[in-house]
This record gives sequence, structure tokens and C-alpha cells, in this order.
Amino acid sequence: MINPAKILKESIVTEKATQLSANNNQYSFEVYPDADKKQIAEAVENLFKVEVVRVNVFNKKSVKKRSRMNRNQMGVKRGMKKAIVTVKQGDAIELV
Repeated sequence: MINPAKILKESIVTEKATQLSANNNQYSFEVYPDADKKQIAEAVENLFKVEVVRVNVFNKKSVKKRSRMNRNQMGVKRGMKKAIVTVKQGDAIELV
């Protein structure tokens, strides 16, 4: 078993993620690439002391983009594995 603190790399705080947490009790996390849904659910339950209802996971692929400064130079936007965790109604996670 991987340490729960290593499974969840960081919380994603964007405008869309904030709306999901306020309206639907859903929280977004960047997770370890080899983690599965069960490990993510256990990590969230252990770290934040909430009950997880559902976990949605998807991989965001890396994208090649041209540089603004030099059009001939290619750069890469990194990919990541993202999890959207739905917690039980009434539970909440404090993200600072």
C-alpha cells in the first residue's frame, strides 16, 4: 500500500473546481499516476476524515505547443492524472 499522502499530489483549485466543491460536494486532486480508484478513495478518507461516495479518474495527456517567443521552438505542457472525488452530503474538505 502506498502512503496516502503520496497518492494525492495536490488539490486543484480553479474556478470550475471551486464551483464543483460549493455546489456538488466534489473535489479535484492531481494524483499519483499508478493509483487506482480504491486507493484514491482510501487516501481521501484517511487524510480528510470524510466518506467518499464516488471517484472519477482521467488522464490528461501532455500537449506539444509552439513557444510564443520563438515560433520554431516546440514546448510541452505536462500531462497528469486527475481525480474528481464526490463526498457524502454534509461532509466537506477544507482546502486552503
